[in-house]
Amino acid sequence: MNAWAAIATAVLIATAIAAPPAIAGDYASFQPIGFSSDGKVFAFEEYGIQDGSGFPYSTIYVLDTQADTFLPGAPVRARVEEDGGALAKARHDARRRAAPLIDAYRLLDTPGLLAAYNPVTEPDAADHRLKYDAFPADAAFRKTYELELEEKSFEPEGICKDLLKEVKGFRLVMTEKAGQPVSDVLQDDDRIPESRHCPTGYRIGGVVTHVNDDGSQVHVVMVLVKSLGFECTTDGRWIAVPTWPGR
Repeated sequence: MNAWAAIATAVLIATAIAAPPAIAGDYASFQPIGFSSDGKVFAFEEYGIQDGSGFPYSTIYVLDTQADTFLPGAPVRARVEEDGGALAKARHDARRRAAPLIDAYRLLDTPGLLAAYNPVTEPDAADHRLKYDAFPADAAFRKTYELELEEKSFEPEGICKDLLKEVKGFRLVMTEKAGQPVSDVLQDDDRIPESRHCPTGYRIGGVVTHVNDDGSQVHVVMVLVKSLGFECTTDGRWIAVPTWPGR
């Protein structure tokens, strides 16, 4: 190998090592923020880098866990629309804009517990089933819960009609509650909200729990929504499904 060939080879190797990995799809991360002291309000953040534009983004959702609706002023969104924009800036901007809601309900005082986490990075884990204990304790004192999700097919509407033959909704059922078999329906879609952006599938992604002073519990099931993304890749965004399973 002559000197020029050696230099060219070294440059190619260095470039390959330094190059960032290719990103196919945009799966947002989520971060629980916390509950109000009575468990009636819950907030979480989803954040990531948009596939295609490369813009960092952050969205903070604040919801009423009894009515299963967003509080006025939520969700709060931030995006850095500039080349090389920092994800940290998007997250900081979203947190600053959401501060009035976070502070009003003192959500940082009661972080809750991430009782179960089922990320897409675990390929052998089940998409549609999750079993968990509500709180850490010795075996004799644990309360075990189980969830099952069933996908449902719907006719696509709007822009989705030109892109997909069908879109997906879901039915979420709690099949075990505190160690006892049950069949509690937590959500059963009868239509697909536009906010899901042509959904193609779902995954039970985790559960955040909180216990109140009176012993009542609130569990928030985090469902990952897979939808059609940039150049037919997959985007992943989060839905929070709250439930109050009792004491």
